[in-house]
Amino acid sequence: MATMTTTLAVCLATVCLNPVDDVTVDQVDLAEINHFYDEQGRLVFDQIIYYDWSPEQSRYNVRDWRLIKNPTQIPQRDWQTGGYASEWNDFKQRDGLRRVEAKSLRETWTQYDPELVEREFLPQEKRRLLHAIPLPGAQVARNTPPPRPIRPSQTRSSRSGY
Repeated sequence: MATMTTTLAVCLATVCLNPVDDVTVDQVDLAEINHFYDEQGRLVFDQIIYYDWSPEQSRYNVRDWRLIKNPTQIPQRDWQTGGYASEWNDFKQRDGLRRVEAKSLRETWTQYDPELVEREFLPQEKRRLLHAIPLPGAQVARNTPPPRPIRPSQTRSSRSGY
């Protein structure tokens, strides 16, 4: 009995000493991996653009975008949902974990920036951006839906790269 109690105490202490960060989760209809090249065919940057489907306009509208700086930003197949997911430390807003789940994925190679072109259809200030990563202990504003926090142990995203 003492051995079982000791084992339980050690397990609880381990969990308490290793807190798990919350992950801010967003869901989009389409994620696009875009490779932007200049006129000489040199790679300028890689980005990921997130889109939501607009039934009113019968088209995808840009929701948000990020430069790809880490292989974990590249969506991998999520066999549980049938879509794609990526999880990374998002420095654009705040230093915090973010997971984006997409129903579809496409990859493009262009000599123009699709995100800039899309501003003609939906200006940046009218976009529904990815959820803000809340500060630890901060209250979420009432007029915006709170992000769905999950624990990294609940995710099955691959961090092995491409």
